[in-house]
Amino acid sequence: MDKVICVIDLKSFYASCECVARNLDCFTTPLVCCDPYRSGSSVVMSVSPFLKKKYHIPNVCRKKDLPNIKGMIYAVPRMSYYLKMQSRVIEIFLRYIAPEDLYIYSVDECFLNIGPYLNLYKTTAFELTQKIMKEIKEELGLYTTCGAGPNLFLAKCALDQEGKKNPPYYAYWGKEEVKTKLWNIKPIDKIWGIAGGLKNHLRRIGINSLKQLAVTDDDLLKKEFGIIGNQLKALANGIDESDIRSPYIPRDKSLSLGQTLKRPYSFSEGKLLLREMVDDLTGRLREKNFLTRQISLYVGYNQGARNKMMTLAYPTDSRKQLFDEVLYLYEVLKSDDTFRQLSLSYADLKESPTIQQSLFSTYEDDIKQERIDKAIDNIQRVFGKNAVMRCSSLKEYSTYRQRNNQIGGHRE
Repeated sequence: MDKVICVIDLKSFYASCECVARNLDCFTTPLVCCDPYRSGSSVVMSVSPFLKKKYHIPNVCRKKDLPNIKGMIYAVPRMSYYLKMQSRVIEIFLRYIAPEDLYIYSVDECFLNIGPYLNLYKTTAFELTQKIMKEIKEELGLYTTCGAGPNLFLAKCALDQEGKKNPPYYAYWGKEEVKTKLWNIKPIDKIWGIAGGLKNHLRRIGINSLKQLAVTDDDLLKKEFGIIGNQLKALANGIDESDIRSPYIPRDKSLSLGQTLKRPYSFSEGKLLLREMVDDLTGRLREKNFLTRQISLYVGYNQGARNKMMTLAYPTDSRKQLFDEVLYLYEVLKSDDTFRQLSLSYADLKESPTIQQSLFSTYEDDIKQERIDKAIDNIQRVFGKNAVMRCSSLKEYSTYRQRNNQIGGHRE
C-alpha cells in the first residue's frame, strides 16, 4: 500500500471563524482579527481572504500597516472560540482516520495519514480529502486547502506552493514533482523548514536552490551542518522518513513564560511581575510533577536586553525558594532603564517525587510550605487561577489577572 500523507489548512482561520460567527462571506467581507483598542504596533492575527486578494494584505501584520478601508470590521480575538472550532474540525478528521494517524501541526493545520484508509473506503486520496473538506465547509462554514504526497515534506510543499492558490485547492506532489516543481521553488527560504539563518548558511557555501542542495557533496554538508546536512539533502531529493505514528519526544524538558508589556516598567515594578510569573510557572511545574534545577531570566530593556542563567544546588518546586533565586538574578541584571519584555524559564527538569532537604530550612517548614502550595494549586485548578491570588496582584500595574484571562497571549 502506498503511503499517502495529506495536510489540510484552514483558510485564514481566525478571520474566517469571525465571519462565520457573523454569518458573513469571508471572500467578500473586509474583516481583520485584531483588537481595535490596542496600539498601532499590535499584531493582526488574521485577515479575511477578501483583504488578502483585493488589497494584498498579509495574513499577519501590524495594525498600523492596515490601509484605511471603508466598512472594515475589527474583530477582537477570542481564542476559546477558535479552539472550540478547531476541536470540531478534528472531530471531522477522526470520522475517517484513527487518532494515531493525525498530527496537529498548529491551530489551523493538521497532517493526516490517509494511505491505510484508501482501500478501506475504496477511494483515492483526492476523493477522500475532498469529502473531508466538503464536510468542514457544510458543517462549520470554514474553507480549507490541501496538499498531499508520499511524506510530510512533499505534502506540505504541495500545500504551500500549489494547493493554497487555485481551485480545487488540492495538490499532490510525488517523486515525479521533485525535479519538475520542488527544485524550481525560488527563493529557497520559501520552502518549509528553511528559515533565514539556514538560507544564509547555505548561501555562504554556494547553495541557492534545492536542486543544488540535492547534488551537493555529503562530506561538505556534514562538515557544515552535522547530521542535519544529510537530512537536508534527503529532503531536497523528496525523501522524508518522518512518521506520524512516532511522536517526537524532546530530550530536554523545559517550561517557560514570557510577556511583552503595554508600557515601560521600572525595575521596582518588575519585582511584582516576577513574583506572579514564578507563582504561575511553579504551579505548572508541580502540575506536571517536575522539579527544576536550572532557571533563566531575560529582561528586554529599552537600551538592550540582558539575560542570566543559574544552576541550583538541588532540584526544587518550591515557589518561595524559586522566587528568591529569580530575585537574585533580577538584581544581577538590574538597570536604571525601563523594560517592556520579561521572560522566565525552568530547565533541567526532573520527574521525581522526592525533594532534597535544604541545610537552611527545617523539615517542618518545608512540609508546611509544600502543603500551602498544593492547597493553592487545588483551588486554582477547580475555580480558576483568579480564585486565589496575592493581594499585590490587585495593584494597577499587575498583569496577573489579565494573563489568566488569556489563551496564548490573546483574549479568551
